[in-house]
Amino acid sequence: MPLLSVADLHTHFPTPQGTLRAVDGVSLTVAKGESVGLVGESGCGKSTLGKTVLRLVPPTSGEIVFAGEDIARLPAESLKPYRRRAQMIFQDPFGSLNPRHTIESILTAPLYVHGIGDRAERQKRVAAIIERVGLPLSALSRYPHEFSGGQRQRIGIARALILGPDLVICDEPVSALDLSIQAQILNLLVEMKREFNLSYLFISHDLSVIRYFADRVLVMYLGRIVESGTGADLWARPLHPYTRALIQAIPDPSRRRQAAPLGGDIASPQDLPRGCRFHPRCPIATAVCAERDPALETHAPGHQTACHHAGQLTRPPEA
Repeated sequence: MPLLSVADLHTHFPTPQGTLRAVDGVSLTVAKGESVGLVGESGCGKSTLGKTVLRLVPPTSGEIVFAGEDIARLPAESLKPYRRRAQMIFQDPFGSLNPRHTIESILTAPLYVHGIGDRAERQKRVAAIIERVGLPLSALSRYPHEFSGGQRQRIGIARALILGPDLVICDEPVSALDLSIQAQILNLLVEMKREFNLSYLFISHDLSVIRYFADRVLVMYLGRIVESGTGADLWARPLHPYTRALIQAIPDPSRRRQAAPLGGDIASPQDLPRGCRFHPRCPIATAVCAERDPALETHAPGHQTACHHAGQLTRPPEA
C-alpha cells in the first residue's frame, strides 16, 4: 500500500470571472521511501496540489489517502496526527520564517504543539537537528534576518524534519537560491531521505533538478497530470509533446541545434480550451485534439501519458 494515494483530486476556487480549476482531476501515489517529482510551468497548479495534499488548502472533491486513512474530509481538529507525519518545505526561505522569533523558538514550536518531550528533551532535539542541517548551535539564538537564503532554507528543512515526518512536500525549495547553493540543498535533502527513510513529493518547474532528485516524475499542465514515468524513461523517450518541450527548453551546449521555444501562453484555468488542454500550443495537434480530451493511459510499463498522438514522438529530444 502506498504511503500517499491521491485519487481524482479537484481544487477549485470561485472568482468573479468564473471557477478557477487549479487542480482538476489529479491521481498520484507516493511509496514509502520514494521521491516523486512534480514538474510544470508556473500557473499549472503544482503548488496548489501540494498544499491541498497537506490540507493547507481545502479540496473541492477527491480522496487523499495517507497511511490508509482518507484525510480529505477530516475536520480541522482531527488533522493533528496527520500534521505530525506530513510536512512542507516552502519555496521562499525569506518569507516562510517568522522574523520575530529566534531559530530556537521556530524549531521548538512544533514540538510544543504536538506535546513531544519535556523542555530538556525539546532542547536536545532542536540542537541535534540544527547541527544535522549544517548550522552551528549558536544559530539558535539568532533571528532569520541574520542568515543567508541558503542558511534559511536549511532552517526550513530543520523545521520540517523536527517532528520526524514520513512525507515531506518540497515546494520549489531551491528556486530562490543561487546555483551553487541549490546543489548543497539538494544533496542535503538526498542525505535526509536516506537517513530518515523519507518520502518526498518534490515540486519544481526545472526538469534538470527533477531529473537529479526524483525516482519518478509527474508532468502537470493546467491542473492535470499529462505524463508520468521514471526520470530516465521520460528523459530518453518523452511521449507527450509538452514533456518534450520542457526537456528541449533546458540549455544544452552539446546539441547540434537548439529547439524552437514553445509557442503561445498557458491558458487560463478559468477558461480552459476544449479537448486537450495543450492543443492550442501543440506542434502535432490535429482535429481530434480540439474535440476530445485524452485520458491518461499506459503506453509502456510504468509510463503513462495523456495524448492522442503519443506514438508519434519517437526520437529523443536531444537529437
